[in-house]
Amino acid sequence: MTHDHDRDIERLIVAAHALTRVAALETRNETPAAQWRTLTILRDRGPLRVGEIASLSRVTQPGMTRLVGQMTEAGLIERSTDASDSRVTIVSVTPLGLEALDTWLVQLTAALAPHFEDLTDEEWSAVRTTAAVLSRKIPAVEVAR
Repeated sequence: MTHDHDRDIERLIVAAHALTRVAALETRNETPAAQWRTLTILRDRGPLRVGEIASLSRVTQPGMTRLVGQMTEAGLIERSTDASDSRVTIVSVTPLGLEALDTWLVQLTAALAPHFEDLTDEEWSAVRTTAAVLSRKIPAVEVAR
């Protein structure tokens, strides 16, 4: 990879972080980002062990255990016992959790849309292409076992 390509990737990362910060500020949503990541991970990957979710969400296992407890109490996720090992807890998203995630994504999109309303058709095409490339090139991260 060339130095220019490295800089392009760096700019993309920095812009994504800035976009996340703007979204958090403009939605005025005080829900921890880890909750939205957890719901998204469970939606996309299906039921997982707490340790797997912690790794994918980049949260400590004790932190994820606390978050899972809070989210279970709120009805966003549910815990069950692994059929192959009764010592293991499996976490899955509930319909209420999916609804909350969908609602948040709508709010997030609405909050950010004004920042993009002046894009040209060519720029929208570039955004669409970038999103498609990232979706293809950055597959779901596998948990190291």
